Amino acid sequence: MTEATSATPAPDALADALADAPFVRLVATADGDAVAAAGLLARALRTAGTPFQVRVSRDPIPADGDDAVAVTIGADRGPHALPGSGRPASTDAFAIARALGADPDPVVALAGVVAAGSVPGTDGSGDALEAAERSDRVRRRPGVALPTADLADGLAASTLVRTPYSGDGEAARAALAELGLPADLDDDAHRRLASLVAVDVADAEGASTRAASAVERALRPYATVGDAAPFETVGGYADVLDALAREAPGTGVALALDPDPGDELRTAALDAWRTHGLAAHRALDGATTGRYDGCFVARVDLEEDADAVLPTIARLLRDFRSPEPVAVAADEAAGRLAAAATAGGRAADDAATEPLGLGDACRSAAGEVGGDGWGTADRGGIAVDAADAADEADGVNESEATDGDITGALAALREAL
Repeated sequence: MTEATSATPAPDALADALADAPFVRLVATADGDAVAAAGLLARALRTAGTPFQVRVSRDPIPADGDDAVAVTIGADRGPHALPGSGRPASTDAFAIARALGADPDPVVALAGVVAAGSVPGTDGSGDALEAAERSDRVRRRPGVALPTADLADGLAASTLVRTPYSGDGEAARAALAELGLPADLDDDAHRRLASLVAVDVADAEGASTRAASAVERALRPYATVGDAAPFETVGGYADVLDALAREAPGTGVALALDPDPGDELRTAALDAWRTHGLAAHRALDGATTGRYDGCFVARVDLEEDADAVLPTIARLLRDFRSPEPVAVAADEAAGRLAAAATAGGRAADDAATEPLGLGDACRSAAGEVGGDGWGTADRGGIAVDAADAADEADGVNESEATDGDITGALAALREAL
């Protein structure tokens, strides 16, 4: 299946389709931007009294039926889609929710923007930022985007940065102790913290040239004001949503759907985020890496669910370690690999030929080894030699035995790129 099966409608056209729908099925890719967008649309549909269903899938396929309208979020598939390419899906979801007469939460929208790798106020998110600032829900300040007030906890688990103390709370506390920060951080203390992180990211062993620019979206964050959001910053919110999209998608959707989730849901979300971030960084610490033409590979050994953690490892590898445009995290024992690519990073051999999207490249490579491939334009994955786990959000076991091996899949992927 190709990634773009239809032209993507304008947000106002999709709003019209949703306004007349007797039932709506929202299916989002497993990332923070898509989950935030799904939450914004679901809340608008709830306000309008339209029944809906939300699920998260690593490879969403629209399923119209019984007069329902199916919307894919994060992939350009079906007649109704918010592909999240070119600009975050959350920005279009915010506009659609307004067109449906709802009052969408701008903080959720901005969290989706950051999760998409963008910056609030850019890529079509100006309306959401204006709404958040006008209602005094966010304030930009110096510092680092973290979800928690505990700086060591936040720095150790954050997947917005990759530092020498990522994955290690004690090492993060030691680094912070050297700064001598006051208990109540003022702007000067936040600036010192940001300087520490920026330097440690850029100077870390194995840091790529891309790392210095990748860290920028974690700096000078938009802090949430009062009870505007369950987390300390918009960027921290984004980090939590991205982790939940893979670790606990049902919790992620609930969080995006309800801007005031309560302590129990907030605690569950932070626990999942912390587990996810620490596992990703620790696996990358122990990785064996290899560089190929156009592709950088980290072989890891995960104790946690490979399907959940590998995509985050691949993204961290792409943003902070890979000198090549495509980064691959592979766990041979689990029979899994995940890949992430820079925007426009895969050049075709023939300038007149459209480069193969990473998701399609993973499907092609998986077919060569009898495995299962999935993904979108800039990310993807392959499973071989293991049964696929049940999709938590779908509640459907799509187990299918495959043959082949992850080394063969990796070789086939490199050929396909």
